[in-house]
Amino acid sequence: MNYQTGADSSDNEFKAVPTPIRELNLKLIAAILAVVYVMGSGYFAYHLSERVVRAEDSQKTLTDSMEARDKALIDQMGTTEANLKQSTDALRSSLGKTQRQVAARSAALRKQVSETEKQLRQSQQLLASVSNDLGGVKTDLSGARGDISATRTDLEATKKRLDSTIGDLGMQSGLIAHTRDDLEILKHRGDRNYYEFTLAKSKRPTPVGTVSLQLKKVNAKKGNFTMNVIADDHVIEKKDRNVAEPLQFYTGRDRMLYEVVVFTANKKSVSGYLSAPKNAPQPGVIREQAGL
Repeated sequence: MNYQTGADSSDNEFKAVPTPIRELNLKLIAAILAVVYVMGSGYFAYHLSERVVRAEDSQKTLTDSMEARDKALIDQMGTTEANLKQSTDALRSSLGKTQRQVAARSAALRKQVSETEKQLRQSQQLLASVSNDLGGVKTDLSGARGDISATRTDLEATKKRLDSTIGDLGMQSGLIAHTRDDLEILKHRGDRNYYEFTLAKSKRPTPVGTVSLQLKKVNAKKGNFTMNVIADDHVIEKKDRNVAEPLQFYTGRDRMLYEVVVFTANKKSVSGYLSAPKNAPQPGVIREQAGL
């Protein structure tokens, strides 16, 4: 019994020897696992920290970008608002100006319509007056015919007083008028153009027709005078000429023959007329061509 017991005791001692080694191995494994866990945790923490930093940087960059965009948008909105205000002010000003123009135009049109209506009424009144006078004109026509016949008789008698002569250039002159009544007859004949004048002694020439005349001196007792004719920028002196003497000269591009006749000579002036060919330029045409 003791032997057996001893044997069992030896077996138990033999089996108890490995227990510290196993514990040591477990502790070592636990330590290794702990180190691995710590290292893994550190690596994970470091990696997580980097991700957090990158996320914070990204967030800051995004925030800065958003702030810049917001600032640019605010600036743009301010500029747009200023432009909109300026455009609105310009539109208001233009609209006000247009309204004033429309009002002025409307007032002018109303005034024009009123004046037109007034002229229409006056025309209607004048037409009625003319219609009333027409009967009287018809009544007087018979008497006028008699007066015309008498006037023709007087004209024929006056024509007999007109004569023709040789001018101071030796050219045959047309009929010469000795009075204003004779001149009226020549005008009605329509053979030439006539321009009546009265000239006083002056240092400046006086326009007559398409030329200018300047009276230098006059002797009423002898009935003679001295006159300058200014034509085509030339001065033609007619010295010591007599009343009713045709003073002839050529002027114009076609060198047409003009005549000056004086039929009265007073102490300081003379009266007469300028005779020009029928196809000669008219004074109004000359002024238009000269731009006057």
